[in-house]
Amino acid sequence: MAETIKIALLGLGSVGQDFAENFLEIIQEGGKPVEIVAVAHRHLDSPIALGFQQSGVKVFEDAVEVVNLGDAVDIIFDLTGDADVRVALRKGLQLSNNQHTVIAPEMMAKLLSMFFDGNVDLSSGKGGGY
Repeated sequence: MAETIKIALLGLGSVGQDFAENFLEIIQEGGKPVEIVAVAHRHLDSPIALGFQQSGVKVFEDAVEVVNLGDAVDIIFDLTGDADVRVALRKGLQLSNNQHTVIAPEMMAKLLSMFFDGNVDLSSGKGGGY
């Protein structure tokens, strides 16, 4: 069996929540070797953050704290739409000498969403690259 890909989802607002729900469905239904190991959301008491927490997923209020997980995360999906978070993530990975973890911006989530369900629209995201 393939090695499990460990991901973190940052920003569980409308774009991030839709992405997370569809991503989870694909993982669970398809038995894919992908695991969500961490999420970040400003509102730790939101239903989606609490749901992840109850499932044993690490939940952070500050998205940049995910960098501290080191190479326990393969891919960070930055769905925050916040340029300051983008800069802080890159800087955090660089300072920790983490050459393993990659950051996927909202554009990558939009691309993947096209494969989830034809009805999923992540166009409301602010976008932004790295």
